[in-house]
Amino acid sequence: MTSIIKVTPLLGALDTGTAVCYLLKVDQYTLLLDCGLDVTKLSEFTARIMQHTNHINAVLVSFPDVDHIGALPYLYGTLGLDCQIYGTVPVYNMGQMFLYDYYQSKNSSEDFNIFTLDHVDNVFDHFQQMKYSQTLTICPGISITPYAAGHMIGGTMWKIMKDDEEDIVYAVDFNHKKERHLNGALFNNIIRPSLLITDAYNATFEYKKRRKRDQELISTILETVRQDGNVIIVVDTAGRVLELMQLLEQLWRNAESGLSAYSLALLNHVGYNVVDFAKNMLEWMSDTVTKQFEEQRSYPFHFKHLNLCHSLQELEKIPSPYVLLTSMADLSCGFARNLLAVSAETKENCIIVTQRTKPDTLASKLLSNAINNTIDITIGKRVPLEGKELEEHLNSIAKKQQEVEKMEVEEEGEESDEEQEDDQALVQRHDVPIPEETHNKKSFFKQHKVYPMFPFHEEKIKWDEYGEFIKHEHFRIDEEPMKEEEMETEKVKPVTTAPAAPTEIPTKCVTSRIKTQVNCKVKFIDFEGRSDGESIKRILAAVLKPRQMVIVHGTPDSSRHLAEFCRDSKDMGVSQIFVPGIGETVDATSERHIYQVKLKDALVTAAKFSRANDAELAWIDAVIDVQLNADKEQVAMLEPLTNKPSHVPVFINEPRLSNLRQTLIKNGIQAEFNGGVLVCNNKVAIRRNASGTIQIEGTVCDDYYKIRTLLYSMYAII
Repeated sequence: MTSIIKVTPLLGALDTGTAVCYLLKVDQYTLLLDCGLDVTKLSEFTARIMQHTNHINAVLVSFPDVDHIGALPYLYGTLGLDCQIYGTVPVYNMGQMFLYDYYQSKNSSEDFNIFTLDHVDNVFDHFQQMKYSQTLTICPGISITPYAAGHMIGGTMWKIMKDDEEDIVYAVDFNHKKERHLNGALFNNIIRPSLLITDAYNATFEYKKRRKRDQELISTILETVRQDGNVIIVVDTAGRVLELMQLLEQLWRNAESGLSAYSLALLNHVGYNVVDFAKNMLEWMSDTVTKQFEEQRSYPFHFKHLNLCHSLQELEKIPSPYVLLTSMADLSCGFARNLLAVSAETKENCIIVTQRTKPDTLASKLLSNAINNTIDITIGKRVPLEGKELEEHLNSIAKKQQEVEKMEVEEEGEESDEEQEDDQALVQRHDVPIPEETHNKKSFFKQHKVYPMFPFHEEKIKWDEYGEFIKHEHFRIDEEPMKEEEMETEKVKPVTTAPAAPTEIPTKCVTSRIKTQVNCKVKFIDFEGRSDGESIKRILAAVLKPRQMVIVHGTPDSSRHLAEFCRDSKDMGVSQIFVPGIGETVDATSERHIYQVKLKDALVTAAKFSRANDAELAWIDAVIDVQLNADKEQVAMLEPLTNKPSHVPVFINEPRLSNLRQTLIKNGIQAEFNGGVLVCNNKVAIRRNASGTIQIEGTVCDDYYKIRTLLYSMYAII
């Protein structure tokens, strides 16, 4: 049964951005494919996704970087999204590192309020980890399977199956080439999908060969450090940095390279954790890494030369000249931005950018400007509050504390009033007989003595969302009585007060705009780890060959270029190619004349269903009424007709004569085949004609009507 499939890009379509986010709707189920963060488009993104937040059933994550999961803390912490997230084990581990580093880098330089670390933890509480080729049913009739995509550790291409008929493949930012720490993407299980959602980010881009690229990096490093200059390599937090760490560690271990005399360092907020996670995920890496561990029992990420730093103060202890890996890749924030303002004016230094970014980022501006040009850099840092600002801050905290205490006192007052009422009720109870004189009411009948229960006071247990309140006196240990000598010495001792516990120093962000003269060398050496344009075209034409395509994540030129190539390719045989813009919904249903409608309750209750195999069928006479739902979308409703016209009964099913014979025998009718004709009690003959229709012939008798009834029972008649 064909499903209705719709795709809506929310981020990353016909633009120059790197963040991606797409909605995939399969019948009544909605899946969110990745959810990257673009701070410059946050308000527009919020307006678009708020319309679908209540309908999203699951989130599929392809890669752990900010461009693919950066907005999830905002969705779960602020917009109220609450559904399961699916991704591989490395995406779960490294995704936390990306978001922690991004938050700390942003928060240290500006008042960052898009999400908090608690929101990040909330996201990964909803995370379900998967392995490659593991199939999991996430909604009725919908199953997902992740396959290796390369590019980053744990990178995924998703195969989404609907009722084992419609197979949808979501594959963006993949890399088919094998690298030092990763194998290439595998396409064996996603050939000829019904619908392929892929990107055109590199459709017009050509890479240098790996040997030339590595040689350019080595020669640049040697040339810089021999002139006593520092090399700053701008990378991401926990993705592509692993490839560069492997390459540089191998160079430093090679005595012939001449680099062992210089320093090598990694600077970001989560460097130790990134390396530790990489050590424990060798099974997700390349065959070369696995073989090295199995044969030599050596950890590929046990570095001898790489120094891990978490602050600029730790970096100052590293002797110069050095080669430094630091984040963020687009220089939007973090240590890389701060170091640029200091290092750019020294002509012996060199800054290497390893990834392409949006045109409005500092990294893009740095690459577009020639040497000896001036660029403006906005640097932010946190400073402690002083004077009047500190006093106002403390006053606001004290006022909030007073309000909290006032609310607690009011709650305790209400509880004490309830306890007093209980105590008053207990005062009237006695454990002695109540004399008759105490009874105010007179009764005609003789009164007997009343013996109430012994007094019992049940203490009310106070509790909150964390459990029962703890009474400290229950856990207090009685001290041993002091001797007379100790008591005398205790009296002599002066009374000292314990120092107050240090509280967090309130800070504020201070920004300064610096004009920096770029005298250092600036180079772009590609370490993105994506398939280039020529490779993408070959994979699409010779391997995947999708029936339909939705092209996303690319500039208008690259998207149109890839669409024209696929239309002109004779080997692909693609029927339809969609190139939607942001917020534009495309209908990628395989069958063109299928529409989704809703039935009124009155129509459903009046319908008479007949079972045919695993389905139930009914004939309805209705009229279509198009209405607007709560999301202001047009929905077709079927309303019953008042005057129902008559119709010829429809027989659905094609029973076999052999099955009919068994049914007849079970009901006491003798049935035998004679020349392809089923003869029943020598009175009725049943045969199938050339068109496949079953014919029944015989004399009019009780057997005829009984046999005809049994034959009708094998059909669904509507």
